[in-house]
Order: sequence, then structure tokens, then C-alpha cells
Amino acid sequence: MLVATVNPERDAVATRPGRARVGMRTLRGWRPTLARVRSILRNAVTSFIVLAGTFWLLPGVTASNLVALLGLVVLVAGIGALLRPLLLALATALGGFGALVLGAMVQAIVLYVALWFAPDTHAANLPVVFGASWVAVALAALVNWFADAGTDDAFVSETVRLMARVRRVAEKPKLSERSRHCPDGLLVIQLDGVPAPLLRWAVRAGNLPNVGRWLRTDSHRLATWHTGIPATTPAAQAGILYGDVRRVPAFRWYEKDTRRLLVTSRTRDTAEVERRLAGDRGLLRDGGVSISNVFSGDAETCLLTVSHAALPGRNARGYAAFMTSPYGFTRAVVLAIGGVIRELHQARVQRRRDLHPRVSRGGAFIALRPATTLLRDLNVTLIAEQMARGAPVIFCDFVDYDEVAHHVGPARPEALEVLESLDQVLGILERLSAEAARRYHLVVLSDHGQSQGATFRQRYDESLEEVVARLAQGGTNGHRPGAATRTVEEWGRVNALLTEAVARKGPTAAATRAAMRKHTRDGEVTLGPADEEAKAIAERDPETVVIASGNLGMVYLTRHPEKLTRDRIEAEHPELVTGLVAHPGVGLVVVDEAEHGPVALGQRGRHRLRDGHVEGQDPLAPYGPRARENLLRHQEMDHVGDLVLISMVEPGTDDVAAFEELVGSHGGLGGWQTEALLLYPSGWALETDPVVGPDGVYRTLLAWLDKLGLRGPSAPAPVEADADLPAAPAPVRLPSAGA
Repeated sequence: MLVATVNPERDAVATRPGRARVGMRTLRGWRPTLARVRSILRNAVTSFIVLAGTFWLLPGVTASNLVALLGLVVLVAGIGALLRPLLLALATALGGFGALVLGAMVQAIVLYVALWFAPDTHAANLPVVFGASWVAVALAALVNWFADAGTDDAFVSETVRLMARVRRVAEKPKLSERSRHCPDGLLVIQLDGVPAPLLRWAVRAGNLPNVGRWLRTDSHRLATWHTGIPATTPAAQAGILYGDVRRVPAFRWYEKDTRRLLVTSRTRDTAEVERRLAGDRGLLRDGGVSISNVFSGDAETCLLTVSHAALPGRNARGYAAFMTSPYGFTRAVVLAIGGVIRELHQARVQRRRDLHPRVSRGGAFIALRPATTLLRDLNVTLIAEQMARGAPVIFCDFVDYDEVAHHVGPARPEALEVLESLDQVLGILERLSAEAARRYHLVVLSDHGQSQGATFRQRYDESLEEVVARLAQGGTNGHRPGAATRTVEEWGRVNALLTEAVARKGPTAAATRAAMRKHTRDGEVTLGPADEEAKAIAERDPETVVIASGNLGMVYLTRHPEKLTRDRIEAEHPELVTGLVAHPGVGLVVVDEAEHGPVALGQRGRHRLRDGHVEGQDPLAPYGPRARENLLRHQEMDHVGDLVLISMVEPGTDDVAAFEELVGSHGGLGGWQTEALLLYPSGWALETDPVVGPDGVYRTLLAWLDKLGLRGPSAPAPVEADADLPAAPAPVRLPSAGA
């Protein structure tokens, strides 16, 4: 297997062979193997069935006889082969959003040209041809699904062809001595929100064949790492990608010094937080690639990364190829439509069976769930392209499970189906790794878990902000409450996509700017409630602000720039602390005391976090053995609220009461939300066992990168390599490459 250099794009510029030479080399390398002949025959049969079905379903498209239909099959195949390279180049020139628009038109263009050349076929008009192209795509997906029993062979084959094209451009004609000894690469896949106990159960049940095979053959080992609080994606990635756990106290928070709300689903807020995290210590600093993450980790290449608000640029061939391929964008659209239909049915079943806990699964969730299907396949294509380029380290976040589990519950059948599809994604990456420009070692991790339970509002008929407003009315001053408790997490990637689109030049960018004018501020698209909440808080300048991240809540008294102690809070709002402690939905209230520092208060006792002294019943007992260190560490973060609240936890079930309207939640303590997974090559050792905190994951990954020779000499050395870590990593890689 040819091995890429450490910087393949730079080398390719200097050594790229001529196009004619590449074409001749490809032609000489082609052999009429049985697999290729079988693929050609199958494509011909599939095309015939699809076009016959399309002509039968749509009266505006006709063929005079069977011979004419067979001739059209040949024409579609030939014209598609001729036009797609041209359309791919055009899509790459237009940039990311232009490729998306062109991708929706490619099938219609190919079919229209074929109909124009075919003498015995006819289409009424262009709109009919456009409709016929989408019917053909839907029928092709259905036929291929029946033929492959639900496998992704066609998608994988198309992606392999993309990787081969990228490799031909990126590789040198002759391998230098340095490229022969190119170090192995690291591929890190984040399965957003997947709890380690749930994944272990799914493996034992036989529902995850790929992960199960890796564990049973001792290719990989599975560990649980403890996230601490806040158990959120931005906090986890700040720690995992930068080793910094002080900057992100929740998914959103209020900053007293600037008197504003920061929300990590807004691109400008995320970019500002990343500037605070920067300091030449990013995990992806040395030539790495960030795909679909919140932060970049100082990566050289950032694709679909919220902090950069960037679609892949003009040089991202994988994006254009995905959008213009019948097995890419159009396949994802068909699957997404099927997913919406399935979601509507599953939601109806929940209502008819009167399952609890549950929340509404309509509105934005219906609109956004198809986006996760498109992003999943697009992420795979982008990873494949970067593996073909030989990127030294790739880090990609798949959000599918987290998004669905929020609305249905972490262990419900719908969420488990998504988990199975992510296992299928890992299997696809395993197959694609054989085409990579270097050997890749696979690490799979999650950023947090999820906990289930009826929401705070469902249990007590009032929201947390309403409780705080009612209790704060006892103060001597007037009270104007402000709150940020609506669900906003799912809007981050969508806003990043559209923000990058409106910033580009050209007609597609102009059309996007016109369509998004009402939702654009300073060049940033801000769909969803996050911008509305921030604007309301800024305009009303409330005396109290309530923030929710799952079952973690924070209360800020905004008239004081410093963090307040309990006696000062009670001087202004005498009923606030005692009322929150007494509320049945609040399990813990953490507040600073002038004499003892941070104290966790419960209905029947108190726990001093610094010295561990307990009075009465220990309020931390339901939250696990690490609750004290978690809360103490959280109190040391920037911009923590004057009051920190953790919801109640039901004994026996570990159900929590989220302060947001989500049946599956994360952010605080209780249940599975702090139990994340780490799947790593069995020949490697953990930096610490168990791994605690996202900064612990950072130190572990950093040690592995150093041992692989992927960390530059100027990098800081925040940790010493563990004595148990071998001097050189065992030759473990993606299983398809031959461990």
C-alpha cells in the first residue's frame, strides 16, 4: 500500500503527475475481474428496473418500446460517466453550498440529456424530468436495499472511488525513503452522548456486530471514563481537544463582567471561547483534521466545525463528490425522508401506548432529524477523503444518537436503532481504511452519556425559572427574571452550515443571504431560540438569570460582578436558597459560604466540599462516589453561577428531572450521563486507569500521539508518559487493514 507523506497536499503540488499520465496509468491498471463484471451487470439490471418503474409511475415520461428503454439505460450510464466529472469539477469550483445545490440537480441533468439524445423516449418538460430523477433515485435506493439486505455496498464503492482519485493526486509517482517510513495515523470517532453501560449492553445483546467483533477478537478494549460536570459536548471537547476544563461551565452560561449570555451552539460565541482555549496545545495542532466538532483543536483543516462556521472549502473534493453522487446526497435525502416517516410513526406509537416519560417529538425535531442522516454520510465521505490524503490525525463527532435520545430516551428502541447505525458506520470506516494513504489506529469515544426522566416542568407544573422568580420576589428590591432554558443544542451544526454559506461569494450565497436575512446578525445565521434568549436578557437586563443544561441549573444575581456568598444572597432574597433546597425537584444547591467555601445543601443535610465534613444526611450520596470532587472542580471554573443546582435523582431508577424539556438529558449528575466510553487498541495502555475528566482523555490521546510520532517537537509536554505504555505502539490499526 502506498503511504502518504506527513504533508501530502504540499508534496502533491510539487509532484502531481500530468492528467494524461494519470489517466493512462489508471487505464493500464484496469482488469476485467469477475467482481467488476458482476457490478456492471447488476447496475444495468438495477437501472432497467428503476427506469421502467419511473416511466410507469410518471405519465409525463414515456418510452415507445422495450428496446428504447434498454437504449436509455445505456445512455444514462454513458452520459452519467461523461458528465459527472465535469459536474464534480464545477461543484468544487462553486464551493460547499454551491455543491449542495448542484447535487440536487445532477440526476435531473443526466436524465434530461439522456432523454434528449434517445430517439424513442419523451419527457413533457424539465419539471417532469426533475421529478422523474428523484423518483428514480428513490426506486434505486429501494431496489439496492432489497438486493443488499440493507448494506451500504454502493455507498462504500462510490467512496472508495473517491479515495482512489484523491490518492492519485496526492501520491508521489515514486515513494521517497521518508514516505516509506511515514508514521501510522490516528482516527478518533466521537459517538456523541453514548453511555458506556448502554454500549456494553448492546454488545452483549449482539446488536453491535462490528464493535462486538473487535472486542471478542481482542483487537480493542472498552473502558469507561468519568466526565464530571458539566457533562456536555462543549465542555468535553474543550478538555479532550485542549486539556482545559476551566472555560466551559455548562452548555451556556451568563458572564457578569460583560453582562451577556454565551451559548455554544452560536458560532460567534464558540469562536470566542476557542480563542480563550488557544495556546499551542490543541490535540489536532500538527496537521490534524477536525470534522463536525464544536471546537477545532487547532486543526489545520476544519470541516463543519462550529467554532469556524465553515463548510468544506473549494479544495474539499469529498464534499462536492458527496453532493453530486447518486449514492451521496440523493441517497441521504431518500433515507432522511424515510427517517421522518418512521419518526412520525414512532411518536404516534408512543402516544397510543401512553409511554412515560416522553416529550414532544414534533416541531424543530422533525425538521432537524433528517439533517443528522445527511451529516452522518457526509462525515464518512470527508473522513475517507482525509484518510486518502494521509492526514496524521482525524477527529470527527457523530451527533445522531445524542439528538434522538434527547427526545425519545437513551435506551428506547429508536435510540438503539441509531446506535446500531453508528456501529454500521464504524464498519464502513473499517472497509474504507484499506484505501487509506497510511495505517490508521482507531479510537472510539463518547463525550458524555445520557440520563432519562420526566422533566422538571412535567413533574411540578412549573419551570425552574418560574420557581426562582417566585422565591426571589421575597427580596427587598424589585425582581425582573431572565432565563435561558429552552433546547438549543441541536441548532449548532445547522447554524454553522448556513453561516458559512452566507459568507461566500456567488449566486448561491446571495440566495442564502436573501432567504436567511431575518435570521442573520453580523454575518451569522442564528436559527433556534438561543439568539432570542440572549437578546431578551440583554434588552431586559434582569436582576436574576437562570441557566439550564440538562439537569444542571445555575442562578446568577447580575447586579454584583463577583460571585456571591450565601449570606449576601439571603440579604437580598431571603427565601431563595432555603426555598430551592426545600423544593422536591432540586436535589442539591451548591453555594459559597464565607467561612467554609462551597457547600452542597440538601433537604436533610449539608456537605462541605473542601474538607468533606457532613452534617445530617449526606446530600451527595445519590450522586455517586465522585460527586464531591466533581462539584468542587466545577466551582473552580470560570463564570459559574452564584447558585448551582442539580435536580433530584429517583432511587432505584436513577431518573433525573431535566430543567430543559428533554426526556434524555445530560449536563449534571445522576444516572448514566457522566459514564462515557473509550474504545482503544488493545496493545495500548491508558494514561490513568480509570480515566477521569476530559483533560484525562486529552492526556491519554496526547501520549498516544507522541508514541506514534505525530506530535511536533515544539509541542508542550503537559504529562509524562505512563510507565505501562510500551515504547512503541503495537501494530494495531483499523481491523480491515490487517491487525
